[in-house]
Amino acid sequence: MNTFLSFCAEERTARPSGCRFVAFGRAPARAAFLGFVSLALVFGCLLTASWCPPAIAAEGAKLDSLSIEVPAHPRPIAATCPLPQNVRLPEGGARWTDQGLAGSEPLQVAPAILPNGLPSEQQQDLMLVVPPSPPEAAANQNKRIYSLAALEQAPQSPFSFHQSEGVTLRIEQSGKPVLAYNFGTITNEKVPLTEHRRSRACYVHPVWGLSGEVLTDDFPKDHYHHHGIFWTWPHVKIDGQQHDLWAGATIAQRFERWLVRRSGPLAAVLAVENGWYVGPKRVMRERVWIRVWRATETSRCVDFDLTFIPEDRPIELWGAEGKSYGGFTMRFKPGPRSETLITVPQGKTSEDLPDTPLAWADFTSKFDGATQRSGAAVFVPPHHPDFPPTWLTRYYGPLCVGWPGVKSKTFPPGEPIRLSYRVWIHRSAVEPEDLAAAYADYEAAAKVRAIAPAR
Repeated sequence: MNTFLSFCAEERTARPSGCRFVAFGRAPARAAFLGFVSLALVFGCLLTASWCPPAIAAEGAKLDSLSIEVPAHPRPIAATCPLPQNVRLPEGGARWTDQGLAGSEPLQVAPAILPNGLPSEQQQDLMLVVPPSPPEAAANQNKRIYSLAALEQAPQSPFSFHQSEGVTLRIEQSGKPVLAYNFGTITNEKVPLTEHRRSRACYVHPVWGLSGEVLTDDFPKDHYHHHGIFWTWPHVKIDGQQHDLWAGATIAQRFERWLVRRSGPLAAVLAVENGWYVGPKRVMRERVWIRVWRATETSRCVDFDLTFIPEDRPIELWGAEGKSYGGFTMRFKPGPRSETLITVPQGKTSEDLPDTPLAWADFTSKFDGATQRSGAAVFVPPHHPDFPPTWLTRYYGPLCVGWPGVKSKTFPPGEPIRLSYRVWIHRSAVEPEDLAAAYADYEAAAKVRAIAPAR
């Protein structure tokens, strides 16, 4: 069942038929200029026939009609959805203005992600925390109509970026660390000099819990090649030669450039481009988007969007035989085994799960320095390839989403491979029903749609 949130407002200027141009402002002196621009757009549309410019909004304005389709849901939903091509919200941000939503969160815009993983220059993503649906809306599928107003200036963001030593970018919320992305090469001096796993780049560590505890491990003694949150495969086959990106020495990830680094009232958005290199040759482009949502009192969402594009030749990937590790992985640094629990959709587990199809898995423990148990779950969206993928879970620390799994897949050059995940961090120990509810929120977020009005 769906309920609809519609953002409605008046346009302040006339719009040529077939084109979309919304200009805003308070000074009457702008009228002549806007008229000139409107005439120019008329001639532009006549000349190009199929092209129409995006809507433009400025400070202190009302916004043009925009419908946000949201599934009826009993809890708030943290969602990102692309705006239609002809709709563009002001960089200063916007806010719900309906009386029933007084005090609700502002909205945030960010560059949309193109199919190749690059940021769009023409389209925006809308980031929003949708309030719970009222009982009558869920029961009757009612439409709800809200107003949306542009803000004169962007709300202050609680997020900040801090780069250190040319290798690490740390994201903080209100001065407290959330996670660090290690774009440069990290060398662990405790690993033997003769060990090729002594250095690594392009991964997330540490990840902090909501009480300041560190959840993840890096270069652990049992597996030097485990690094916080990372995405690697033990089998990478190119031109008949097999490489091990998981732990081997003949292929490596390297940072190339930043794509996006932006913060707003709801989230910090980070995007980066890396490459997989065999010697001096790049064989795969890797584009990574990380959206760090503002924490609530009890939890935080961190969304990952990964795009891989083979360069000039096919690449074959597969996971470890009989185990299925190879893909998106989160390596925890757990406390005592008696305080550690892995939970999956079927319930609490007592043993490790190899090569097991799962939509999600959670790791809870009493981490070093913590006074109570906490943890994080990895969620896989229903639109993920081969859903649900097979996993490997281990009580000593890793949750591994194994895709494409133990059976190999070959990916042609130039065609993007797109994978998305959510890491749901929780302050305290949670029950299976709490995890199921959080995953339902993630499913609902994937169904949020922004719809331009018919013309």
